[in-house]
Amino acid sequence: MSGAMRVRGTKRAPGRSRRWGWGIVLCWLGAAIAAAQERLELVWPTPSRAWAEGKPATEWLQHAGSGDPQSGAFGGVRSGGSQFHEGIDIRPVGRDRKGAPTDPVFAVLPGVVRHVAGAPSGGYGRYVVLEHPGVTPAVYSLYAHLASIAPGLRPGQTVAAGATLGLMGHSAGGYRIPPDRAHLHFEIGVMVTRDFQSWYERKKFGSRNEQGVWNGMNLLGLDPQALFEDWRARRITTLQDVFARQETVVRLRLATTRTPDFVTRYPSLLTKPLPLGPVSGWEIRFNWTGLPFAWTPLTGLETIGLAAGVPRIVEVNAEVERRQRSKSLAVQRGGEWTVGRDLEPVLQLLFGLR
Repeated sequence: MSGAMRVRGTKRAPGRSRRWGWGIVLCWLGAAIAAAQERLELVWPTPSRAWAEGKPATEWLQHAGSGDPQSGAFGGVRSGGSQFHEGIDIRPVGRDRKGAPTDPVFAVLPGVVRHVAGAPSGGYGRYVVLEHPGVTPAVYSLYAHLASIAPGLRPGQTVAAGATLGLMGHSAGGYRIPPDRAHLHFEIGVMVTRDFQSWYERKKFGSRNEQGVWNGMNLLGLDPQALFEDWRARRITTLQDVFARQETVVRLRLATTRTPDFVTRYPSLLTKPLPLGPVSGWEIRFNWTGLPFAWTPLTGLETIGLAAGVPRIVEVNAEVERRQRSKSLAVQRGGEWTVGRDLEPVLQLLFGLR
């Protein structure tokens, strides 16, 4: 991003600001207490026993056409490491006489159904999204390329861990997945903003957004394989532990009075409570995929010298950045770090920057 950008705050009556501030403080405290009390319990999303039995990922990952099972893993696993994959692809363990998968797909946590795409939609094909308000942070999970959706499944419905959401398949929109590569694409992560539609319209993509806020461009995933393995090894006991283990690749500061809805939806990612009045800015830590996992509100003194609405990178883990060809979060120009092509849209979505 270049050029100065002015971000205007909205004036609020003093009493309303104080009430709003106290509400966020209480929400942050509640999230912190909940995270400390929760113990994560996960269900594998398919009938495959390979992961539970400790078999290597090559036993259950579905390759993306290369023949290499690792191309179904999370991260920069395709096109020689330059193409990013947001989730993991799990192959079926059962097929019928025609070769179609017979594997049901299960909810990994108790949750609320937020989106059901009963017809192939975008790159996900038929898919279901759950949100999990019973854990902290309240992450989403996504189940894609389904052959069919479980009868009666609808948005707003509460489902238990292990509930059947649909049947594994190879549905897709805009491209074809061969039947012999049918699989479940599984994601778990955070939604960037509830104001996704306005950003989508500004970008003029030339196609209708049929997925609403659950469009893949508005979702930032964690590595599901790492999450499950850390849970099995008891390196984590809560989802908050997962975020606490993230490694900082970029740390930046931004002067703005805006509090993104991301913060109000995931208050446990705050490093300290919000002030009672408007913030003056933010310091944000991003992992290598561009997921903002730690948020610190800044005072007026801490934003002196920052141009309003213009992010300033203050730290880059250059070694980690060099190892990740599939994501460009920061680039060096004239001896200074600037926002890379993959971090720019995240900041636009979070803060309404243009």
